[in-house]
Amino acid sequence: MGDQPSPQAAPAKGQLVRLCSTAGIALALLTLPPPGGLDPAGYRTAVLFVVALLLWVTEALPIGVTALLVLVLQPVFGIANIRTAFGTFMSPVFFFVFAMFCIALVIVGSGLDRRFALWLLAKAGTDSRRVVFAFMAGTAGLSTIMSDVPACAIFMALALGVLTKAGISPGRSAFGKALMIGIPMASYIGGVATPVGSSVNIIGMHLIEQHGGVRVPFVTWMLIGVPMVLVLVPFACGVLLYFYRPEIASIGSMEEVASDRAGLGRLTAPERKVLGILGTMMVLWIASSWFPQVDLTLVGVAGAITMFLPGIGLLTWKQAERGIGWDVLFLLGAVTSLGAASEATGLAKWTVTATLGGMAGWTAVAVVGAISVLTVLVLFVLPIGPVVTAILIPPIALLARANGADPLLYTLPVAFTASCALLLPLNPVALITYSKGYYRMLDMFVPGLVVSAAWVVVLTGLMVVLVPLVGGTP
Repeated sequence: MGDQPSPQAAPAKGQLVRLCSTAGIALALLTLPPPGGLDPAGYRTAVLFVVALLLWVTEALPIGVTALLVLVLQPVFGIANIRTAFGTFMSPVFFFVFAMFCIALVIVGSGLDRRFALWLLAKAGTDSRRVVFAFMAGTAGLSTIMSDVPACAIFMALALGVLTKAGISPGRSAFGKALMIGIPMASYIGGVATPVGSSVNIIGMHLIEQHGGVRVPFVTWMLIGVPMVLVLVPFACGVLLYFYRPEIASIGSMEEVASDRAGLGRLTAPERKVLGILGTMMVLWIASSWFPQVDLTLVGVAGAITMFLPGIGLLTWKQAERGIGWDVLFLLGAVTSLGAASEATGLAKWTVTATLGGMAGWTAVAVVGAISVLTVLVLFVLPIGPVVTAILIPPIALLARANGADPLLYTLPVAFTASCALLLPLNPVALITYSKGYYRMLDMFVPGLVVSAAWVVVLTGLMVVLVPLVGGTP
């Protein structure tokens, strides 16, 4: 018998084809002249954006490797020297997201996530419609203080248990569709409640301060984010239950939930420690709205360090090494570096002139609505929130300054709407539940479109009313 092909051969060949195709596209683009008014360095930056996006979307290379390639190609493309490229890579956003990964690890490791979920199920009862709402409310609540991905993963694991016990098979249940679409949808929505709810929020705030010249206070963000969550979670649940009416009225007896809750007993020492640390961090984050010296990243990293201290012992470095998404951290660093390059090379300014220059005379409602819709449409094509944020915020901030408008009114819609990837399960968050087979790709589109429209309307109303009252801090 001849040699059998390796199981990795086909995927490796596919990756090589995608990598070569991306290189060919880049070379073809580099041979073209820059569009009118765009500096050659700005055009090469745009090409590098295309290369990075293609590699990230097609996964021709691991996400972290592509992020490093973005740094290496900046001096190769004549965009920035290596010191500048690496310097803009390591921003405060990198360390803040590191701290958020640590928080997610200790919440799961202490068992607080399970206690919270069982409490919600006990409150929901056996009615299938209330169960869907309980899971969505729980996911949204957890997503306010941790990344969307772990929040979604935690509640998906619990939902799988409910579906299995109810005898529901993948792909054959409207209840299964509503539940498994509702969890990532609620994760996206809940993530906008506070700045710490998503890495997209933090990178957005960083870019607004860097390019718009204003600081977004923690409470200012919450004044918009919390009402959005309170309105959109029930609305999204209602939309899903309208399109996917549960075929079962009840999920069965609550005796097992009650038994599981009783088995947890009182709060354990690790749980109390986690609650104490999180409570202190939240107080300090809120206080940062009035005391700028209390930096969000400083509080986050200090809280993460506390978890490792002797006598606290919530986390070891080995656990952190295994549980932290280093590829996500590298992605954020590369996105931050590309955002800085787009402004330095004139790409951001050119983008403003070419696409958004006609907004000078628009009303606040029209500006916020148009920018929010634009962000949703870009997410449909490119469902990577941090990348969309880095692409849109720098030029929109420049547009606001050129028009003499409040930068927050122009840029905050991007930061908030960059989490609105509700149309198709192409974002890593939605892919978590999509992979289980309870719904198909297009099952998400119509309810996602309705919720996205509501997202834009609610955000526009809150922005127009609240931003002139609170504003940012120069």
